[in-house]
Amino acid sequence: MPDALWTADEIAEAVGGQVAGGFAVSGVSIDTRTVEPGDLFVPLVGVRDGHDFVPQAVANGAAGVLAARAVDAPAVMVADTFKALEALGVAARERAPQCKRGAVTGSVGKTSVTRAIEAGLRLAGKAHASVKSYNNHIGVPLTLARMPRDTERAVFEVGMNHAGEIVPLSGFVRPHAVAITTVGPVHIENFSDGEAGVARAKAEILAGLQPGGIAVLNADNHWFDFLKGEAEKVGATVWSFGEAAGATARLTGFQVEGAGATVSVDLRGEALTFPIHQTGVHWGPNSLCVLLMLEALDVPRETALAALAAFAPIEGRGAEKTIRIPGGAFTLVDESYNANPVSMQAALKTLGARKVAGRRVVALTDMLELGEGSAQFHAELAEPIAAANVDAVFLAGVHMKSLWEALPPTRRGGYAEVTEKLTSVLAGAVQPGDVVMVKGSNGSKAGVLAAALAALDLGEQG
Repeated sequence: MPDALWTADEIAEAVGGQVAGGFAVSGVSIDTRTVEPGDLFVPLVGVRDGHDFVPQAVANGAAGVLAARAVDAPAVMVADTFKALEALGVAARERAPQCKRGAVTGSVGKTSVTRAIEAGLRLAGKAHASVKSYNNHIGVPLTLARMPRDTERAVFEVGMNHAGEIVPLSGFVRPHAVAITTVGPVHIENFSDGEAGVARAKAEILAGLQPGGIAVLNADNHWFDFLKGEAEKVGATVWSFGEAAGATARLTGFQVEGAGATVSVDLRGEALTFPIHQTGVHWGPNSLCVLLMLEALDVPRETALAALAAFAPIEGRGAEKTIRIPGGAFTLVDESYNANPVSMQAALKTLGARKVAGRRVVALTDMLELGEGSAQFHAELAEPIAAANVDAVFLAGVHMKSLWEALPPTRRGGYAEVTEKLTSVLAGAVQPGDVVMVKGSNGSKAGVLAAALAALDLGEQG
């Protein structure tokens, strides 16, 4: 395999293992469901022992195994497969010294921003990036291990649920530039001091920053001064984005036009206007974050702007579909992948700003991991719902009961404690001309509502 990602000998050297049968691989996988022909299969040991699935991985085309016990396949033998995966990721980074690496974290928007940065990197040359939301203690080293040796630029999403989780991940990536999209009340039930703890945890991404690296920070976030101070402690150059005076990239205008928007910015004193293929108001500052990160990773501005112009909303994060029903069609805005108070307010503001032929309708499920303040966070959504002139509200989940009680009867469309029990009520209520936004935490099954609405499409039904 002339373009092999790894040979067995290279893997053994990287992880301190022993070759038990020569092979070469073109990819790395930890899940038999996603194994592709030519992959290295890494069986991790958790609730279930991944070694039990080696035969299935080989049947699916795995060329070799990184194993901690005897397997009936070509393998590199190690004492601990998880530690070996980490070592393989570090080796991938070290063998590509030419690669400029970026890392992105934040309470809201990190996946979409990472994907947009990736789009710019791929236009600029040989690029590598996280797939899906591979942003944890397994996903980050796995993404690194998959990085080809000739990669010119790469971007990694980095997430956390608790303090101390980002430090080792930043150490694996050793980024040349980092971005913190924003800090808000997300995962706060895991921090005794609430949002302050979240801010400190997000700042951990600075721990692995290369000397002289760049930190791209949200100037509009109330934690900006804290994060700027933390960045300066490690010697980072701080670039900022947002509407705040003095921001490196200061947002001066955001105008929605059809399926996209025009962004106006003062970039270091230079007036710049460019189109993006997004309508969410949060994409005003997000696009500036992307622009600065691409600049930090040596992507030409014209390439960055071309990428932003073409980058479309991701499934579950604002993607829109026209759903044909008897008498016409309605628009489904799928924001079902995740939710927290910050992203909820941004999505509602976007819905309120758009022109509609019929009604504005929202279907919301619980926001999770909000701790003791959960009831208040949910009830407080009544205000942005009113400001957005939402006509009908459908809610599911025990936490959303607080919002239901805060809504005036004229806006109440339907409530169910269990998400699945809301689907028929919601599906029966939509009308031609409506714009229906579905949003909630992934764990509260907002996707079930989005899928139920999508299934109404007469075109899909043939």
